[in-house]
Amino acid sequence: MFESSSNTLTFQIITDSANIQRSVFIFYYYYSSDTIIPNCGGYLNTLEGSFTSPNYPRPHPELAYCVWHIQVEKGYKIRLNFKEIFLEIDDYCRFDFIAVYDGSSTESGLMGQVCGRVTPTFDSSSNALTVVLSTDYANSYRGFSASYTSIYAENIDTTSLICDSDKMRVIISKTYLESFNYNENNLQLNDPTCRPEVSNVVEFTIPLDECGTIKKVEDHTISYTNVVSFVVSPMSAVITRQKHLEIVVKCEMEYNSTVEIMYITEDDVIKNQNALGKYNTSMAFFESDSFENPILESPYYVDLNQTLFVQVSLHTSDPNLVVFLDACIASPTSDFGSPTYDLIKSGCSQDETCNVYPLFGHHGRFQFNAFKFLRSLNSVYLQCKILICDSDDHESRCNEGCVSRRKRDISSYKWKTDSIIGPIRLKRDRSASGNSGAGVLRQTPAEDTWSQPFNSLHVFSFVVLALNVVIVATITVRHFVKQRSDYKYQRLQTIN
Repeated sequence: MFESSSNTLTFQIITDSANIQRSVFIFYYYYSSDTIIPNCGGYLNTLEGSFTSPNYPRPHPELAYCVWHIQVEKGYKIRLNFKEIFLEIDDYCRFDFIAVYDGSSTESGLMGQVCGRVTPTFDSSSNALTVVLSTDYANSYRGFSASYTSIYAENIDTTSLICDSDKMRVIISKTYLESFNYNENNLQLNDPTCRPEVSNVVEFTIPLDECGTIKKVEDHTISYTNVVSFVVSPMSAVITRQKHLEIVVKCEMEYNSTVEIMYITEDDVIKNQNALGKYNTSMAFFESDSFENPILESPYYVDLNQTLFVQVSLHTSDPNLVVFLDACIASPTSDFGSPTYDLIKSGCSQDETCNVYPLFGHHGRFQFNAFKFLRSLNSVYLQCKILICDSDDHESRCNEGCVSRRKRDISSYKWKTDSIIGPIRLKRDRSASGNSGAGVLRQTPAEDTWSQPFNSLHVFSFVVLALNVVIVATITVRHFVKQRSDYKYQRLQTIN
């Protein structure tokens, strides 16, 4: 399916010289961009669900193109089951059809295209599936009704814990529960109103700030703990001799770590499984100091001295965390080898054009002007070292702000990481296509703020230029002397 952006479309068919029969069937239609069909496509992200064609079970609309994107948690696959399909019958499904793609978009692999009166089932290879309904201008029937379920793809004998940036995922094997004569109805968290999703496994998705999750702040660690309790119904006499179990789940968020912690209590005996988790962060350029519209293009082409707005974001559901920009540097390479230039150091602005914004929850922000080494380098990258603190800790490194000198080692942050963005390039480089004859811009007094590697580079460039001047001058003088030697005075011969 191809959809134009205007009222024209061009296509081309190319064949070779092979003498074989070919057939191409192309169907097109036009429609108003203002036309909105209710319940036509959408996004589905629960572990199970259902959806139908518009107007089902009444006839589907004409000239409809509906796309449903199904995406579940990582580790799961999707089973899609059509309870009914009633579309126009055609051997090649050219008029009204349903197409199923094995992935998050119609660019993914096509699993099948169906029409007529069938009830197929499709199994995805990942946690995403895309379903398309396309209809033409005639012969509308009931459409379709479909449902999907999630199947956890990994083998779990007992339990599993996954620590994400904004939640904990506790996955419990149904077989494990059945070995104790339990099922999902016997399970609850600290907050009993938070219920699990059930597929071929039982999964609790626990936000870091909800469902009775307990937060604990220590030196360089923030931990989140909850308890999965096994509740015995007082009306049931069959399970009075069951073991009393509880699973204490704990995620510790530490620098550059991706492990989980789980305690399983069985008959009042604690079994420990230790691991750690990490927060997710991202860095982006924005159009203005409102930080509403991110810059999506890459490379980011700018004018010299243009004001650039940068935001580092922490993706977590914990509202009591703040982001602090401890250091930000610029470099012509993405590996940030020498030379580098300091924009922020120890929370303090190092560039005269750099302005660091006050603490603002999950966002660290600053602005600066596109600086001078964009004149001589093709690209510039930014790297920021980020500290994450608890907002209730008023003596943390984040609340201390700019520190030009430290009398002692300050370690009162909870987590740290690096974020990188780039490249930045000058607009003139794009228009000149790398032409070395571009105009030379005059230097500004801000050149004095460069670090030593840039001064060394300038000295080296000056020496090379001076040597070139000397060589050219020497060649010119030698050529002039040789030319003059062709016209030196000669003694005339004596005339007899």
